Amino acid sequence: MKALQYLLLLSFFGIYLAVIVELPPRGDVNSPMHQTVNKVGTPIAGTYFIQNAYVDAKTPNMVTVILADYRGFDTLGETIVVFAGGIACFFILNSRRRKP
Repeated sequence: MKALQYLLLLSFFGIYLAVIVELPPRGDVNSPMHQTVNKVGTPIAGTYFIQNAYVDAKTPNMVTVILADYRGFDTLGETIVVFAGGIACFFILNSRRRKP
């Protein structure tokens, strides 16, 4: 059984290395990440966020602008879901202690 686990681990590691080799070099101007127009000819939404993050929110940290300003309600919803899951786990784990 251990041999099968090691074989599976090595195969995943091989796939991981094959994907890494195919990635464009860091800072490559021809990579899809740096294109401002997609193949259809319409602008990419991420380009707007990158170019206007400081102008819209006057905050130098782009990640903070995207999470707090552009995706504020979405982030609030995710926080509520995680909080509700934590409370549910708390009550489920505490229910065994209350029974006499």
